[in-house]
Amino acid sequence: MRILSIDYGRKRTGLAVTDPLQIVAGGLATVSTSTLFDYLKDYVSREQVERIVIGEPRQSNGEPSENMERVRQFVNRWRKAVPDIPIEYYDERYTSVLAHQAMLAGGLRKKARQDKALVDEISATIILQSFMESRRLGNRQ
Repeated sequence: MRILSIDYGRKRTGLAVTDPLQIVAGGLATVSTSTLFDYLKDYVSREQVERIVIGEPRQSNGEPSENMERVRQFVNRWRKAVPDIPIEYYDERYTSVLAHQAMLAGGLRKKARQDKALVDEISATIILQSFMESRRLGNRQ
């Protein structure tokens, strides 16, 4: 079963997903936040998803960011509508910075690096990869 991650934004939301064996995380899509709920319900009806990880928006000092209330509302709506697929928070601080660094390292041209939808999708992938790595490290202890 797959794990899906969400980089929730006011206008756009980046999504990433693992392969069925949960070895590799890859970008799935960037969707309009207004259509996110329906997109995810459709996706989980076609694919086996074990859980959803959503980026927890925090400021560098650890305080919740301005987007946190919107994220909480989405999480509560999901938990009521689809209780059999758990959704959990994962710290998303610095994922946009890491996404830009990955784009630079990948040799993307300036125009491609300015594509906010691509940044959102890469950020979701980083959230998911970090989540998977933290689980692996936790399982070793």
